[in-house]
Amino acid sequence: MKTLPTVFVCDAEPATIAGLRWYLSQAGEFEFAGHCSMIGAAMPSIEEIRPDVVLIDHSSGVRAALHFLSELPYVSAASGCVMWTRDVPETELVKAFRSGAKGFVRKTSPLQVVLEALRRVKEGETFLEESASHSLRQWTVRRSVPRLTPREREIIDLVSQGMKNREIAERLSITPGTVKVHLMHVFEKTGTRDRYELAIRGSRLLTESEVGAEALRSA
Repeated sequence: MKTLPTVFVCDAEPATIAGLRWYLSQAGEFEFAGHCSMIGAAMPSIEEIRPDVVLIDHSSGVRAALHFLSELPYVSAASGCVMWTRDVPETELVKAFRSGAKGFVRKTSPLQVVLEALRRVKEGETFLEESASHSLRQWTVRRSVPRLTPREREIIDLVSQGMKNREIAERLSITPGTVKVHLMHVFEKTGTRDRYELAIRGSRLLTESEVGAEALRSA
């Protein structure tokens, strides 16, 4: 039986929790693993469950959210956090992303948008809903997209084509050892675990890197 990725929710509204739990069960992509009404009391449960994604309501205030985000990596390092908000100043969202948030969705958004945010953050990406301002989008792109060197981009492209280190070295007129060093840097920058994952994600990583470079040029 396939194990679904897990979601933990911090929200004080029982009806909201019930609705999200039902929707996720119908969608069949995530398991609703638990919830807590108070963000300040959630860490023990998160440490036990270690969910793939944590969805937190911002109504408890920016200080509580920032404190939560600062603690999360020490309690469950692999958990990505999505801010689930009503009206919140952009300055507070920037602070949240600086502190480690990976996604932003308004509570007025359709549940399909929430599901897409969970998908993207679970995959290690950043998600902003459509209402996010252009400046916030540019800021998160500059922050989240790996800054790859031209040589690293070449190596990602060749790995995506199925080439081995020796073949890449011959193509680029460098040594296999140099290829290995470049790959180590690429794995670290992109968060990929091995060349198989790099090959699968290669095209997307190259596209995101170019988008990030364009954002830097236009900033």
